[in-house]
Amino acid sequence: MRKVDLLFAEYSKSHRNATNKFIHWICVPLIFWAILGFASLIPSPHFCASYFGCASIVSIVVIILITLFYIRLSFLIAIAMILIMMIMEHFIYLTNISIGRQSWMVYLSVFIVTWIFQFLGHKIEGKKPAFIKDLQFLLIGPIWLLGFMLKKAGIRY
Repeated sequence: MRKVDLLFAEYSKSHRNATNKFIHWICVPLIFWAILGFASLIPSPHFCASYFGCASIVSIVVIILITLFYIRLSFLIAIAMILIMMIMEHFIYLTNISIGRQSWMVYLSVFIVTWIFQFLGHKIEGKKPAFIKDLQFLLIGPIWLLGFMLKKAGIRY
């Protein structure tokens, strides 16, 4: 069995309850977005592209590092996650432009509220979050959801 499948199987052990899964479908992408949003606020030069907006060099470095982790698991998942992270970066740019200096409060609020729901979901599940056992599961959550979508579409990752 491939490493990505082993990680998905391990992650799934603490995500069997329907309510917990539902919470994860909403909260995991929002947490991921908030973390990328925090990275965008670290002062650094920006790279700008027409029709997309701007991304900070720090955000780009974070995306590259995350992508390197994903490439080790699955090239297709890594490519899909690059696209997802670029879409998230676009919405982060829009948030930063429309809200300005106070956008950190949006990211912090989203981050706190979604983690509260995540822990509530695990309380309902009756199992601890997978990242308590191994921190790499913080990056597995988003691709675990992506894996479901790829399987549903009949795409082998």
